[in-house]
Amino acid sequence: MPYWQLYYHLVWATRNREPLITADLEPKLYAYLRGKGVALDGIVHAVGGVADHVHVAISIPPRIALAEFIGQLKGSSSHWVNHVAGYPGRFGWQEGYGVFSFSKRGLASVVRYVLEQRQRHEKGKLLLALERIEVGE
Repeated sequence: MPYWQLYYHLVWATRNREPLITADLEPKLYAYLRGKGVALDGIVHAVGGVADHVHVAISIPPRIALAEFIGQLKGSSSHWVNHVAGYPGRFGWQEGYGVFSFSKRGLASVVRYVLEQRQRHEKGKLLLALERIEVGE
């Protein structure tokens, strides 16, 4: 069995940055993302976000292509919201995403950043490189 330590901070936004992640949907969507990440053999460290985007701190095994993993996570979660969760309307993610690697030493601070998204947005204490993921990037 191979040994690996790969840490990623994933970020992607809702379609056109619309505030589609409602207070009712948020905990269910985050639970789905955690469960799907584990089902895809990832180790989910944290999921957080605000109404128009999500952040995921995750470890992904090297046998899985990063783009494929993220595509499956985004695609299945969008399908789940529209067809299982009973979302009132049409939910979708933007095409692009951001992915940042970090070391094991940075894990605690990345998890904290992901989990404190709401507070950070309210106070304007953001790392702009992690927040400016635009449609089509």
